[in-house]
Amino acid sequence: MAFVAVGRTARTGLPRVLLAGMAATRRNFSSYLVTPKELDEALKKNPPSPISTDSRVIPLCASWFLPNDERTGIQVFREQRIPKARFFDLDKVIDKRSPYPHMLPSPKGFANAMSELGIRKEDVVVVYDTKELGIFSAPRVGWTLKIFGHQNVHILNNFKLWVEEGYPTESGELYSVECCPYPIPELDESKVASFEHTKEIASDHNKEGAEGVQILDARPNGRFTGQAPEPREGLSSGHMPGSISLPFSELLDSATKAYPSPEKLHSILEKRGVDPSKPIISSCGTGVTACIIETALDVANYGTPGSRKVYDGSWTEWAQRVQPNENLILKSE
Repeated sequence: MAFVAVGRTARTGLPRVLLAGMAATRRNFSSYLVTPKELDEALKKNPPSPISTDSRVIPLCASWFLPNDERTGIQVFREQRIPKARFFDLDKVIDKRSPYPHMLPSPKGFANAMSELGIRKEDVVVVYDTKELGIFSAPRVGWTLKIFGHQNVHILNNFKLWVEEGYPTESGELYSVECCPYPIPELDESKVASFEHTKEIASDHNKEGAEGVQILDARPNGRFTGQAPEPREGLSSGHMPGSISLPFSELLDSATKAYPSPEKLHSILEKRGVDPSKPIISSCGTGVTACIIETALDVANYGTPGSRKVYDGSWTEWAQRVQPNENLILKSE
């Protein structure tokens, strides 16, 4: 048994109709980003019932806050969530042997986490964030599921709108769900940038014959320039040579904290000087908000999917591993 949640439903009387197969769900979810209305309709048709043998729609809460924030993901999950949602703990489903936070778990570790959450390989998973932050950590969990081969995954755009538009929520303590077998997947390593690969690109910046790979940095601009501190004590701020500052907030609607249209995202990326013909590595503090950029690129169909990677260790690994005499941490006015 794994503990998930038990709660009080904020709105009752909603019909629950089971439909066999995936066809209905696929018709509802026409894109990677899912609206609150689409998710609500899908949950009525394919609820996460433990007795159903058909593919179910599973809301997966990925709430997470920066280490200098007093709030926690599990706290806000208990306070308000989508009914029957499971909680994916970004601080626990990691490579526990790594000294850096949020490094991808092993394939076996990922499979164990999915099994404990009661999620089956064929389930349709819709990942969502907190109402407080809007889009923030859900893209990281969605990306993680995708690179471990769970193809039926989507992002709710977003829980803030879900609450504001009056869709049902519940609150309460954790409850148990039946664990289920989840096959050990293969990690698609072509989507992950290592420290060594990223260092080679940054070291070769402006050198003749360099690949021209673009490193996009999702951190706030103050941390990029080195004028603001990192949220992790003792970690230098600054940026990698040749990297482009693209704060993740610029990719979201300022009022709703949701992704705007693909056309709007395309325009933002273009104005920031991102070249879709060149390879892209998305980076941030620990690999979480880098996936906001990666998702924006995906939704906007910007660049070739095969030439995009996420730097898993991101700035937390970078700032601890590069040496002072290498001049690979730059600061600017």
